[in-house]
Amino acid sequence: MNLGWYLRRLSKMSPAEVNGRMRDAWTKRRWRRRQVRPGAVDPLKLCGRNIAPFASGLADFDRAQVPAAVTARILRTADAALEGRFRFFDREWQDLSADPDWFLDPRTGKHAPQADYAFDIDHRNAERSGTVKYVWEPSRHHQLTVVAAAYYLTEDARYAEFAAAQLRSWMRENPFLSGVHWTSGIEIGIRLISWVWVRRLLASWPEVAALFDDNPDFRRQLHHHQEYLARLRSHGSSANNHVIAEEAGQFAACCAFPFFPESHDWRNHAAAALRREARLQTFESGLNKELATSYHILVLELLLAAAVEGEASGHPLGSDFWHRICAMTDALAAIIDMRGRPPRQGDGDQGRGLVLDDPDANPCTSLLASGAAFFGGCDWWPAEAVKPDLRTLLWRHLAGRKMPSGPRPAAIPNLFADAGMTLLRDKTGTADEIWCRCDHGPHGFLSIAAHAHSDALSVELRCGGVELLVDPGTYTYQGEAAWRRYFRSTIAHNCLELDGTDQSVSGGPFLWLKAARSELITASGLESGPEAVWCATHDGYCRLSPKALHQRTVRLARGTGKIVIEDLVRSAGKHDCRLAFHFGPEVDCYLDGGVAQLSWDADGRRRRATMRLPEALAWEAVTGQAEPPLGWYSPCFGGKIPITTLVGTGVAASGARFITELRIDLREKEPVATDTVAATLAPQG
Repeated sequence: MNLGWYLRRLSKMSPAEVNGRMRDAWTKRRWRRRQVRPGAVDPLKLCGRNIAPFASGLADFDRAQVPAAVTARILRTADAALEGRFRFFDREWQDLSADPDWFLDPRTGKHAPQADYAFDIDHRNAERSGTVKYVWEPSRHHQLTVVAAAYYLTEDARYAEFAAAQLRSWMRENPFLSGVHWTSGIEIGIRLISWVWVRRLLASWPEVAALFDDNPDFRRQLHHHQEYLARLRSHGSSANNHVIAEEAGQFAACCAFPFFPESHDWRNHAAAALRREARLQTFESGLNKELATSYHILVLELLLAAAVEGEASGHPLGSDFWHRICAMTDALAAIIDMRGRPPRQGDGDQGRGLVLDDPDANPCTSLLASGAAFFGGCDWWPAEAVKPDLRTLLWRHLAGRKMPSGPRPAAIPNLFADAGMTLLRDKTGTADEIWCRCDHGPHGFLSIAAHAHSDALSVELRCGGVELLVDPGTYTYQGEAAWRRYFRSTIAHNCLELDGTDQSVSGGPFLWLKAARSELITASGLESGPEAVWCATHDGYCRLSPKALHQRTVRLARGTGKIVIEDLVRSAGKHDCRLAFHFGPEVDCYLDGGVAQLSWDADGRRRRATMRLPEALAWEAVTGQAEPPLGWYSPCFGGKIPITTLVGTGVAASGARFITELRIDLREKEPVATDTVAATLAPQG
């Protein structure tokens, strides 16, 4: 990073954070002499015996409870892992053998540093470290928890031996403070949770103690991981999901592996931090304050993993902690569509806290199953989205009881006022379900709002779970600056852009210098009635000359399939403007002047809609434009595909109103032709 970035980043730090980072820098400087280089002997001396033994807690679990389909899916995933194949992000790794290359970025072919002192490595520099998330992800060891789950279900020694070989390989190739895998606390925290569960699931394997409890290499690595988290915690403007991952890993490891004299104090500090952060990082409505749905899922998994570990070990995190988990689960149940998919809001990197199943399985259904097991589902929960899996069954068994839930919504919430999310719905749970998310929330969490996008007043629209108007997703974090800027930009969302600028001012790939502030004006008819209405405004363009205020109103006329979006600009002068609408990858779009004809397949039928666009703007359809980027959708981290984007260009004078009317045809749908179905199902190149 250049000096300018450091100065901008410093401007977002409080004096207390600056002092804390100076202490961290001093620790890193002093630790340089403690680096263990690859191939060298780790000099760490530990006490000869564990303070307490490991207890798996699963000895009396009845494996017959696991649905056959769940077992088959886990074994299929684990068998692929034995062949070196496991999916992370947008691709399936092909060479995760028993002794893989832990430093290879398969996306670029680059190798991240292995022997360098960890804190000399700039893991954000793609030229030096590759696309670092691709390097890091296998070292979270989710593939090992899945393989260990396969052993637990079958007691087939092949799975245990593979997990043991990979774990030994990782410990050998990644000694303390050498290489890129020691540069980030979140990676260390999630890795600790995986180690706890690999040990638990391999409990009946005859060699498990030699791999873990009695293994000096493992004990040293465990101590190093925990000391790292105890001394180099995320804090200040970086205390987002990272600090929860760090403390959840620390707490789980201390509960499951109370091997060291420091374990008691480490556990108590982590418990206090988790209780504090669960409260600070969650709105009262239950949504995560980063307002990035992927991180809501990650944080909920991490909090559950820690809470269960506390219950199983006799160190419960308390009723208030479980109340927060329940609120987050209810919020998740409320915001998903009829396909069980949540909104696409803010950054998303598919981060997971604990994986015991196919990594492509929908995490929302698993989390709702866990919520139902611990608290019971509300009457309004989508029953079809609650699908028990192995993780849910084992979590419930370890905890041993139902949990206190606190007050819960009597009906499905449609307005999350504190989080700035409003849902307009019609025909909920049916094949004609209309689901529309409107955004009037805070820009992001903490002073840098690291995972926010410049998307104030954006909308997402789905019909029967098919994405019509889409959020673009994330695509990348490092290494492709132009693409990072695009996927976070205002024009990449269903928004109005003025004077070619974003609503909020970016200072770097995870740094916002000035944030648009949104305000809800009205939300009515959300529960019932002929029309649901949302109206909000944002001040992101008040920094322009002359100042401009953008107000948006969305109306859903129930029973008609009609959605009207009205954009109003208040300003003393004129501004160039662009209004963008991005269609999902399943939608075909034909633009004829100011009218767009939309069509898509659903349930073997062809669906249609008509979109009448503001006549005051000149409209064009853009698909997969590279320079500058426009017309792209990221289905998962690391992946991007072209989509159709309609862009209306013109001038917004004082009081300008742009009215867009979309009408979904709710009449009997025409069957899809056989050749169309075949083309839809055919593998895509």
